[in-house]
Amino acid sequence: MTRRTVHLAVYDTYADWETGHTTAHLAQNGFTVRTVGPTTAPVTSMGGLTVHPGLALAELRPEDSALLILPGASLWDSGDALAPFARTARTFLEAGVPVAAICGATAGLAREGLLDERAHTSAVSFYLAATGYAGGRHYADTDAVTDGDLITAGPTEPVAFAREVFARLGVYEGEKLDAWFRLFHDSDASAYEVLQG
Repeated sequence: MTRRTVHLAVYDTYADWETGHTTAHLAQNGFTVRTVGPTTAPVTSMGGLTVHPGLALAELRPEDSALLILPGASLWDSGDALAPFARTARTFLEAGVPVAAICGATAGLAREGLLDERAHTSAVSFYLAATGYAGGRHYADTDAVTDGDLITAGPTEPVAFAREVFARLGVYEGEKLDAWFRLFHDSDASAYEVLQG
C-alpha cells in the first residue's frame, strides 16, 4: 500500500452523500480509496446502501494512508460505538497524517479533545458545545476549515469539504481548485473550461 491510498470510514448509519465528491475525484486523480469499518462485516449507510469494508479499523495504520475521512452518522450522537474511530483520528494526527471529518464526525472529534486547540467548524457551534468540549473559541462559522492536518465541515457542505481535501492533498490547486468549487458548488459552467485546460 502506498501513501496514495485514502481511507474512508464506513459504519452503520454513515451519511453516504457527504463524501461522494471527495472520493470520486480522488479516485479520478490517482488515489485509491479503501473503506474501513469497525470490522469487515457489512454496514448499512443512512441511505440504505450496504457496504462491505475492505479493512477493519484495528488493521488501519497511519503510515499506510494519505488521509482518513470520517463521514457523519447517527451513531456519532447516540453512544460511544464510533469512539474508536475518533481515537484512530488522534493516532493519525499525532503521526502527521491528515484527517477530514464532516457533520457528526466533528462531534466525535470534539469528544476526543481533538478540536480543543484547533480551528474547526461543524453544523453549528451549539452542536459541538453540547459535547462539553473546550474548543468553542476556535469555532469558525464557515463552510469548511483546514487547520494543519485537520479538515472539518458541516453537513450541508460536502463540496466545500471536498475542496479542502483536494487542497490539502494537492489534487487541485489555485485556479483549478477555484474552478472545481465554482462548477460543483455554484453550477458555474464557465469553470468547466478551466478544469479542462
